[in-house]
Amino acid sequence: MPGPSYRFGPRGLRRGAALTLIFGCALATAAATGSLPREAGPGKNPGIQARSVAAAVGPRDRQAVEDAAAEAEADGKSVTDAAQEAVSRSGDRWGAVYDEQEYADFEQALDGSYTGVGLSARRSAGGSVTVSRVEPGGPADRAGVREGDQLRTVDGRRVDRRPVAEVVALLRGDRTDAAAGTAVVLGLRRDGHSWTETLHRARLSTEAVTVRRLGGEPTSAVLIKVTAFTKGTGTEIRDAVRAAPGDAGILLDLRANAGGLVTEAVTAASAFLDGGLVATYDVHGEQRALNAAPGGDTDRPLVVLVDGGTMSSAELLTGALQDRGRAVTVGTRTFGKGSVQMPSRLPGGSVAELTVGHYRTPAGRSVDGQGITPDLVAGAAAQQRAETVLSGLGGGS
Repeated sequence: MPGPSYRFGPRGLRRGAALTLIFGCALATAAATGSLPREAGPGKNPGIQARSVAAAVGPRDRQAVEDAAAEAEADGKSVTDAAQEAVSRSGDRWGAVYDEQEYADFEQALDGSYTGVGLSARRSAGGSVTVSRVEPGGPADRAGVREGDQLRTVDGRRVDRRPVAEVVALLRGDRTDAAAGTAVVLGLRRDGHSWTETLHRARLSTEAVTVRRLGGEPTSAVLIKVTAFTKGTGTEIRDAVRAAPGDAGILLDLRANAGGLVTEAVTAASAFLDGGLVATYDVHGEQRALNAAPGGDTDRPLVVLVDGGTMSSAELLTGALQDRGRAVTVGTRTFGKGSVQMPSRLPGGSVAELTVGHYRTPAGRSVDGQGITPDLVAGAAAQQRAETVLSGLGGGS
């Protein structure tokens, strides 16, 4: 039964009557959705770094954060800084603290709009911050910023080894300079060449779902590309599946999808499943379940494309379709973000989040720190391989 609002990911929502779940990574579009932990240690598979699993913390850790915030407010110091220091001491790699403006920007981003420069970022295994996605037509795109570029400075401040949430906050600007039209100077590096680029923030709308036909009529496959699970994404995916020709297969591209609203991922799963389990999760040991709605298309051939940028709710959807035998997955191992954070309001409107549990796929697999290994591992030619597999399933191409 729905209880207080929780979310999967490093940003919080207000507690409410409905169970609202959110996965997050770091969308550096000026509305932060969280900081990424450093990847550390050799993985089980050659050439792949293992991610550290966020340990669940108890009420004592949460109380320590709230006490630090209250003490800082009483002393006239930064509540956000004091709370963040307490979170760091807790050992929670996914724990984070956000001020009131960052929180408001985050809620705005969930609606598919934000003020920013139009790029997403993530932390590499070596601690540097790299551009993981560039919003088409946005300020970063117009300036020639590309996926894979290393972000070295923001307005002259070094960003290596900073939590990605802090990097995003720098990109967004503080309350006085975060409006559309304000400037931000990025220090970038690509292929040994370093340069600076001055961008002007803009009001942007994300196009989370794009649909196009692959191959020729009339049995061509349909490619559905999903970049994030913002509000309405699940319904758009469902509508795209319903609108596809009856004999066309679906190629669902979740590469570089940083996550978003879990409710939208469950709605997306419902487009391909006839009810049943999508995922389970625990909050302080209490087990809960997420289930698909009945009536999805269970016959149409389906292939899912994933990579190391497939995170959070995108991993939840991938794991459900893989475990339920509904899709063939193609690409490289996903990121491995499957921990549950619970928000707490702090003095002054800040929000602190600590990890309280983890989610599992229908088959009981843990995603956090492990990721999901696709059925067919493919790198640069992943989409071509996926189209071949879809054709073999009778889904056209």
